[in-house]
Amino acid sequence: MRRAARAASLAAGLALGVACAERGPAPREVVPPPSAPAPPAPEVRSLEVTATAYNAHPSQTDGDSREGAWGHRLEPGTKAVAVSPDLVAMGLTPGRTLRIEGLDGEWRVLDRMPDRWTRRIDLFMDTDAEAARAWGERRVRVSWEP
Repeated sequence: MRRAARAASLAAGLALGVACAERGPAPREVVPPPSAPAPPAPEVRSLEVTATAYNAHPSQTDGDSREGAWGHRLEPGTKAVAVSPDLVAMGLTPGRTLRIEGLDGEWRVLDRMPDRWTRRIDLFMDTDAEAARAWGERRVRVSWEP
């Protein structure tokens, strides 16, 4: 009797092995390859500065009122700022974009202020003298990616 049970068990095991062989190997757990580490988030610099405003008027500039100190053209509608020399040294170089607290969109550094100013920006307000006067002088936070 033992022999018969053993034979039956062996036959069942063989049948199971044949069935598995016909289906192929048992599926393996698929483990995705490790992903590359995410690039670090860009560092954002932030600084509180004094902000004033200027117009494209000959009395407010040296030379061509539509040309910045680095030669950039200041066209109507341009969101441009002039920066003090110390801010250039901190990374607000010509063409750099920045955000200004309280103002929409991105502004571009297209002009430079005289050496006597520090931690200061001057917002280009084209020919809108009223807007420049209304802006006045304010403390704002600027931020940019170096």
